[in-house]
This record gives sequence, structure tokens and C-alpha cells, in this order.
Amino acid sequence: MDDYEHIDLDDIDFPPGEHTVERLALLTLEEAHDLLQLLQAVAQQDGPVSPEADRLAREIAARIPSEN
Repeated sequence: MDDYEHIDLDDIDFPPGEHTVERLALLTLEEAHDLLQLLQAVAQQDGPVSPEADRLAREIAARIPSEN
């Protein structure tokens, strides 16, 4: 379903566990919607980051429930 089937996790050099003990907290639903709105605004602008912002906005929108 996603575009990540082609990635072989054995080929990725992950950092050792002791270097990754501090992780970011999960986003709240409200924070996810705020981030989505920001990405959508950036995606509408002309510039080098707009295609990536558009891609990320679509990825996030597919994973979170709508605000309504």
C-alpha cells in the first residue's frame, strides 16, 4: 500500500540504540492538523521545498482523521 516496500532495512545503517534513547513525542491530533495546514501552505508556494511539502502533506492527510 505504501511506497516503502523497496527499502531493505538490512541496508540501512541505523545508529546504535544507546544513541537513540531520546525520541520525539508523538504528535497530538491538533498538532498533526497544525502541521498539515503548514505543509499545505508551503506546498502552494513556488519554491524548491513545495514539492516535498506537498508530498508530506498528502502522507499526513492520509494517516490522520479529518478535523470535522
